[in-house]
Formats: sequence, structure tokens, C-alpha cells
Amino acid sequence: MSTAFSTLLTDIHACTLCSEYLPLGPRPVLQAHPSARILIASQAPGRKVHETGIPFNDASGKRLRDWLGISEAVFYDPRKIAIVPMGFCYPGKGASGDLPPRPECAATWRDALLSRLKNVQLTVVIGSYALAYHLPEAVSLTEAVAAWRNENASVIALPHPSPRNNPWLKRHPWFEEQAVPQLQARVRKALAGR
Repeated sequence: MSTAFSTLLTDIHACTLCSEYLPLGPRPVLQAHPSARILIASQAPGRKVHETGIPFNDASGKRLRDWLGISEAVFYDPRKIAIVPMGFCYPGKGASGDLPPRPECAATWRDALLSRLKNVQLTVVIGSYALAYHLPEAVSLTEAVAAWRNENASVIALPHPSPRNNPWLKRHPWFEEQAVPQLQARVRKALAGR
């Protein structure tokens, strides 16, 4: 890893830009390495992730790893998988779930970090804020997820793997029946560098 990349990660982990808005204080949670082949672009860490400092260290993470068809060892290897949320810190609780990611985070860090992830072959987008950033032309989450059939797309949208999305999964059985096997094939291909 280059000195510039290491310095950028150190600066991100030391960031206190939004501290006055964060109920539990700043604790940036992400993983990245210049050789990562897959980028997981998500929303922001939840409370449990904030407490452990490990991305997707919850029920959502287990489901996400199942959907991707990869082990924890592969998922948590930054040389293979970069996990870069729109907001690196837990934003706090809102009326119906967690608050949105703090906008200052993406504006300050996202372009600098993503521009250094030159080996990414597949971007997996999770959540509406990541969808708006990576696929701004998407009309809706469902339409973006349904675009999995485009085998040449370098960006794939997923519903959030949270148990809160079980109703969406029940309404769209094609996702786990058809889209997930194709997603797993794309993940294997990206990890193999093909």
C-alpha cells in the first residue's frame, strides 16, 4: 500500500468533522486497500457496527455475505473487498431507523478514496444514498436492483440486507431466486480478476 493511501486512511480514521452531530461521537468504520476488486458502497454504520468498529458486523452483514456467496475471511480482506459507506460514522437513531449518513463525509473523503481504488471491477451499491451517488439515473431501488440482468454493468444495486427489508424481499422473490445467483457469479469473476 502506498504512503499516500495509508495517509488518507489515517486521516479518515482521525476525522472529527461531524462530531457535534454524532450522538456516540466519531468512529469512522470502513475498509479499503488499493488492490480491492470489489467495492461495497453502503449507507452508514449502525450502532452495533459503531460499537465493534467492524463493518457489517450484524445480521445485515451475514445476509449480505450470503448474497455475495463469500466467507467472512474474504469479506473482511481489504485486499479483495473495499467497504466504503456514504458516511463513515454512526449518524444516530431517527424516527424510523437510523438517520441518513452525514453529507460532509462523502463530500470530504469519497472522491479522494474512490479515485485510489483503481482495481475495482464490481461495485455493489446498498441503500438509497449510495444509489443516488453511484447510479444517479436510477428511477427507483426496485428498478435499479432489477437491472442485474445487464452482465456488462460494473455497478449492481442491492436492497439493504437488513431484516427490515423482509417485506420487500417477499414482494420480489425474483431477487433471491434469480438475481442472487448471478450476483455470486459476478463476485467470483471479479475476485478472480476476469
